[in-house]
Amino acid sequence: MTLAVYPGTFDPITNGHLDIVTRAARLFDRIIIGVFARANKHLFFTTEERMGLARQAVVHLSNVEVKSFHGLTVDFARQEKAQVMIRGLRMNADFEKEFEMAMMNRKLSPDLDMFCLMASQEYQFLSSSLLKEVARLEGNISDLVPEHVAEALRKKVQSKM
Repeated sequence: MTLAVYPGTFDPITNGHLDIVTRAARLFDRIIIGVFARANKHLFFTTEERMGLARQAVVHLSNVEVKSFHGLTVDFARQEKAQVMIRGLRMNADFEKEFEMAMMNRKLSPDLDMFCLMASQEYQFLSSSLLKEVARLEGNISDLVPEHVAEALRKKVQSKM
């Protein structure tokens, strides 16, 4: 049985993330979405909120679960006994960053394989950071995130005003 981890901050989870995890769920026996609890960036949602939004978004995928982690991703993968780390690639800049990270992860955990999926064309531009900016400016994000995430973003933006 092949277990894969799909790590990220998921602040919040987007349709781009869901595209990657849905496609990966057809390829691997089990997937754990690893929600990074202590990111080096300002987060919009708490760890618990990000996990809840992710769980609701993948409820239809029976082989996908959501867990939080802190520390090195390779340590989280080792703790979960994962053989594969999933990453999504959007543009050239993603490739360079992901390649560098893959090489470091290979050094730290030689038995963990990196599996990259190219983002679908309609999500090549999508990032959680850009999405939050559009939400702050009251732009239409309805086709970029699940409805429950759009609603959570609207509420979060209103509470910060």
